[in-house]
Amino acid sequence: MTTTSTPEPGKKVNRIGLEMQPYRGGKTTLCAGCGHNAISERIIEAFFEMGVNPKDVIKLSGIGCSSKSPAYFLGGSHGLNSVHGRMPSVATGALLANRKLLAIGVSGDGDTGAIGIGQFVHLMRRNLPLIYIIEDNGCYGLTKGQFSPTADLGSVLKNGVVNDLPPIDTCSLAIELGASFVARSFSGDKKQLLSILKASMSHRGTCMIDVISPCVTFNDHEGSTKSYAYVKDHEEPVGDINFVPFFEDISVEYEPGTTTEVKMHDGSRLFLKKLAEDYDPTDKGAALRLLRETTHRNEYATGIFYIEPTKYDFTTLLNLVDEPLSTLPLERIRPGREVLDAVMDSLR
Repeated sequence: MTTTSTPEPGKKVNRIGLEMQPYRGGKTTLCAGCGHNAISERIIEAFFEMGVNPKDVIKLSGIGCSSKSPAYFLGGSHGLNSVHGRMPSVATGALLANRKLLAIGVSGDGDTGAIGIGQFVHLMRRNLPLIYIIEDNGCYGLTKGQFSPTADLGSVLKNGVVNDLPPIDTCSLAIELGASFVARSFSGDKKQLLSILKASMSHRGTCMIDVISPCVTFNDHEGSTKSYAYVKDHEEPVGDINFVPFFEDISVEYEPGTTTEVKMHDGSRLFLKKLAEDYDPTDKGAALRLLRETTHRNEYATGIFYIEPTKYDFTTLLNLVDEPLSTLPLERIRPGREVLDAVMDSLR
């Protein structure tokens, strides 16, 4: 249950009275300059500014550099580091047991696109209420930098090896499969990534966020298409993002006819100022066309590509009771003898 605390005089606190410290985690052991660390900082900021109690959050991950990241944020949250590629099934079990938790899962391009691709497919089609972040660097950082399934065709490793296989576009795949919130950002774009994270926290359904996060050790050199320099030169934002949570006064001003407003399930508002006037983030076909066209130009589209705020999430489709299943007493979850007899009689 979310609670507030009484802050010390002069301390900076959020709307529920918590200081920044409970939102931080352990000291990072990732390489200095790793984009994953920047993503962790944005997660800390987003949860602090949105006033989410860390005790109401569960963070999940698989295996890889990216999957170490949850140790570095929200130290007071529930957490589970699963096996390679299996985070989606663990997240599903956790949220079915307690639908009141706000879930954030951190995966990598290998953890998602290779060994975990089957689990990723079914997670997207179920629209589980989960913020699913792919920290995407195009390589396996824990095993000496081999190409991952998201490495771009023609990308070059430091040792001169050229990738001759086409990449998996996780954003297009997520849209096709049924995710109701799909976005991409760059770990170096603080403003955009923070806005996307805040919006995802108010969405009820699967929020798939692909974050390009250059590997400073193995994939940040000339010839890499996921280096800091390449991404900065080839990024194409869909539009400016402004998110206003339900607990703030809504006073956003844009020129008429240039902004799309999306109402989230909790009353929050997402404002997208379109750079392309004909782009509609609620149009699945338009989102897929945008991704195809920018990929063809060897560019990275960033921003919120697709959102379907009224789609039922997995726990709603299952018609679960409001009270978390994990707290229900045995007499409510174990049918009595007369109930079982009635069921058997109905099958005769």
